[in-house]
Order: sequence, then structure tokens, then C-alpha cells
Amino acid sequence: MAKGEISAEEIEELREAFSKVDVDSNGYISTDELTELFKVANLPLPGYRVREIIQELSQTMDQNKDGKITFEEFVKVFHGLKSSEVAKTFRKAINKKEGICAVAGTSEQSGTQHSYSEEEKVAFVNWVNKALEKDPDCKHILPMDPSSNDLFTAVGDGIILCKMINLSVPDTIDERTINKKKLTPFTIQENLNLALNSSSAIGCHVVNIGAEDLKEGRQHLVLGLLWQIIKIGLLADIEISRNEALIALLRDGENLEDLMKLSPEELLLRWANYHLEQAGCSKINNFSSDIKDSKAYYNILDQVAPKGDEEGIPPIAIDMSGLREKDDLKRAECMLDQADRLGCRQFVMPNDVVRGNPKLNLAFVANLFNKYPALKKPENQDIDWSSIEGETREERTFRNWMNSLGVNPRVNHLYGDLADALVIFQLYEKIKVPVDWDKVNKPPYPKLGSNMKKLENCNYAVELGKKEAKFSLVGIAGQDLNEGNRTLTLALLWQLMRRYTLNILEELGDGQKVNDDTIVRWVNDTLTEAGKNTITGFKDGSISSSMPVLDLIDAIQPGSIRYDLIKAEDLTDEEKLNNAKYAISMARKIGARVYALPEDLVEVKPKMVMTVFACLMARGMKRV
Repeated sequence: MAKGEISAEEIEELREAFSKVDVDSNGYISTDELTELFKVANLPLPGYRVREIIQELSQTMDQNKDGKITFEEFVKVFHGLKSSEVAKTFRKAINKKEGICAVAGTSEQSGTQHSYSEEEKVAFVNWVNKALEKDPDCKHILPMDPSSNDLFTAVGDGIILCKMINLSVPDTIDERTINKKKLTPFTIQENLNLALNSSSAIGCHVVNIGAEDLKEGRQHLVLGLLWQIIKIGLLADIEISRNEALIALLRDGENLEDLMKLSPEELLLRWANYHLEQAGCSKINNFSSDIKDSKAYYNILDQVAPKGDEEGIPPIAIDMSGLREKDDLKRAECMLDQADRLGCRQFVMPNDVVRGNPKLNLAFVANLFNKYPALKKPENQDIDWSSIEGETREERTFRNWMNSLGVNPRVNHLYGDLADALVIFQLYEKIKVPVDWDKVNKPPYPKLGSNMKKLENCNYAVELGKKEAKFSLVGIAGQDLNEGNRTLTLALLWQLMRRYTLNILEELGDGQKVNDDTIVRWVNDTLTEAGKNTITGFKDGSISSSMPVLDLIDAIQPGSIRYDLIKAEDLTDEEKLNNAKYAISMARKIGARVYALPEDLVEVKPKMVMTVFACLMARGMKRV
């Protein structure tokens, strides 16, 4: 046979390979899937070569340039590559499909298959097993086997997700509202509503995930949601108001404000480099390509391991001999053995280190930071400690609401991250206010005059608010947004959130205009019909007990409230908070996407109270 020709046997092999990628059997695969395959398949080729091949494949394979590759196009390119090493590794990679699992079923928009990462599944299963191993409510499904698909059935009753949410952001879900025994399809649906609406309330982007997806264990959606929940918990304390020792990471010429602008991921990288510097090692720029040889990790472990200088904490000596190991994979294994001595062998396997999986390596480092920050709060520096204050409840609610809508970039610091108004423009689009993106300056901004570009954006954002959205923005200028004026920024955010909420009600009510009076009227009609007490408005003192909210939930879904769990009269502050926690979780459980916090009810904060009743009204109007 002439060199380069393809035998019948090889055609068969190729057809099998093609069908592994083309799971929905529609006769083509997308160029994106080739990219993903190369990325994850651990090809023994340098990065630049892999990029060249992808480029080559995209140009030559997709001969009619429709972004889809047919089997015939696939064979042609394979023929061209056949004699080279590339062909062999490419075929091997497809046949193994290492680390990527194809899932049948396509997304409506793109017509491509979904795939998920086997490594991530294993990592999350191990993390959940460890986190919930002592929880009696999870005994029926834990421990899960990481090598099986246990995870995807285990999340189906909602209990694990609710528990993981509470681990990441304690007290989000009132345990009394989780259905735990004798589960039926209806009580499982309630648990999944509770998990999804609570995920949203802590800032997870859950717009395209429904209870059905979780019940059916759709792999890529389950892993996507679980990663968001785990990440929020892992990064929660990497924040200066929660961990003042992070100030030790200030560099020369920087002030506190500079440090407070950094995202948790940026702070984590700076923390890693702080310890590498202490060890006299070169810095890293990421938790992917720069950590593949495990050398940075070895030095960080050595720096943060207890030295025996703190009372009651015995020293743990890190054995550095593995650094001399020639093979990257073996070196990674030795390094992880040392991490295990610190109780920090979590999220990554040796392979994940060598491949530089960015998600799992970020999780590994965050977990290490949480257990062994090894930072001391500076004593002698001239720092205005009073300027370090955590976010208020109102700020947190707005931030979580924005993040749950999937704004990009994610908002970590409410004022700093809105300084260029890009997130505000995305929120305008969510409330159907058209944005002329040609007028918007987009990053990266020039070094000189970058703030001018951001200020122009802020001016346009305020103009849109006044002219298009018809917001009341008296005395608000672009500069106020740009400089992070708290009161005025919050005034704009409140109007955005309020409009978003009212839009949902108007859509459900066939476009009829809705205002506060409409909501109060609906609430009172519903309460009266159920024979319960009414409210005078969103400032009604009785809301402090949460009884009007609980009564409304019971009116919308009769029999859902267990009145034996709550106290209705002569309440102490603690009992009021208890009722409020139950009310907020119950609202989410019956399907209302509530962002407000229990304290908002206890203190009768009229704005947040309005959103609670509006979300319940939306849920009530959906009744079949």
C-alpha cells in the first residue's frame, strides 16, 4: 500500500473515533470539540504545536467553513497527517478520549454535544465525601464512589446540594425546610427548588439550570453548579475584612485600597508568590502552566507547614527530596504525599498537576490557604484599620443578585468592580433597556487615560438610566459611579433590581403595569382569601415576626408551613430571626427566587421586604 493511504481497518477505526465525538450521530463535530479534545487529551506535544495543529485542523478540515466537520472532511485531514507523529497521537487521543466524557444529547442553540471532565467529577466527589462524611442526613448516599457516576444520581434528591450550600455560606438554608425522610417526587422537587433558589441567593449563576436537570443528573450542569458552590466556599475567607493578615501581602508603594481591589483569585496568587519569595524562588503567574513541575508547590508547602513555633501546634517537616525526581508525574505524586501530611491532599491528582488543570489547582491552593495561611498581621505599618470593613447586607444582596444573573466579569467588590460600568450595561440589558455597545469603551484600557475611558462609560450609564430606563437619578453623575460613591451607587442598583423584579411580574400579568400598591393589593387579597391577617404596606410592623410572609406562603401552597415550628406572638429577637430564616427558606422551597436575607424581615427593611412579596407574588401567579 502506498505511504499515506488509509486502510479499510483504519477507516473503521476513524469512524469509531468520529462517533465517540459525534455522540448525537448528526454526522458532524464542531471545531471547538477538537480544541477541547487536544486540550484535555494530554498529547505529548509542546503547547505551541498543539495550537498550530488546531489552527491547521480548523483551516483544512472544515473545508466548507461552516464550523462543522463531517466524517469525509475528517478523513481527508487524517490522510494528510497520517505519516506524521501527529496522526498517531491524534488517533490515540480520540480513541482514549482521556479525561473527557461525552454526554449524549445536544444543546438546542449550538447543536453540539456536552462533555464533562472526569477529573473534576472525581475531585468534587472526594471533596463532598469528606465534607459531609459525618452528616447523618447524607448516610443514604455517602460515601460515593469517585470512579462511578454515583454523584449524578446522588444530587437528585437535593439534600447534598442544600448541605454543600450551607457549608459554603453558613445559615443560607434553614435545616427545618429540607425534606429528609420518605421522599416523594413532590418533596424532591421542593428540595431541588430550595437548592437552586438558595444557590442563586449566594451568587451562583443558575439561569439555565432547572430542577429537572438535577433530577436527571445532567452531568455538565451538575458539575457546573457544584463547582460554583464549592468555589464560593473556598474563596469566602480570601478577603481582607475577613482575614486582616492578608495585609502582609502589601507591596512597596501600594496602599490598602490597591490590595482591596484584588479578586480572591488574584489575592491567592499573590499569597503563593509571597511564600515563594520567602523561599527565594521565582514567582508564578498562574495555577496552570506555571505549576506543572510541582516545584512551586513544594516550596509553598515547605513555607506554610507548621514550624513548631506556635504553642500547641506540632511541627510538620516537609520532605523535599522528591524535587530531585526527574519525572514530572512522579514528582507530583511525591509533592502530594507531602500535602497529605498537612491534610491538604484535596482536589488534584498527580495528573491534574502535570496537566495544569486551572480549576482543580485553584481549589487545591485555596484549600491550602484556608488551612495554613502562614501570614502574620503586620504590627508596625501605618494602616487605617477602620477603613477595612466588610460589605453590608444590602451590598452583599446586590452583589449576589448580579452574579446570579451571570454578569461578566464576576463582581467581587461592589464599588470597585462597577467603576467602568460594564456590569451596569449588562444589567440594563437584563431589564430590556437597549445599550449601544459602540458607545462603550471596553477593556483592556490604555495605561494612560484608562480612568477617562471608564468615566465616559459611567456617564453613558447614568444617561441611559435617566433617558431610557426613566430612573430617578437626581444628583447622580457618572463620576459618582466611577468613584464608588456608596449612597448613589446603591440608589442606581436598587432601581435596577426593582425594575428587574417588576418586569417579571408584568410578564406574568400580560404586560399590565405593576407598582408597590399592586403588590400589596395582591398580597392582601391572597391573605384574605385564605382567612389570614393582611398588611398595611412594606413598613408594617407585623412583618418583623415574619408571620405575614409565612401566611402568604401557606396561602400560595396550602399546608406547606409547619406552624408548630414557629412562634407567633411575644417574640424575642432570636425567635424573630428564627421565624425569618424559616420564612426565607420556605419561600425558596416553594419556588420563589428570593435574594433578601432573614435580617431584612426582622428589621422590616421596606425595599427588601418589597422584593420578598414581589417574588412570592410571581410564584403565586404561576399557579396552575
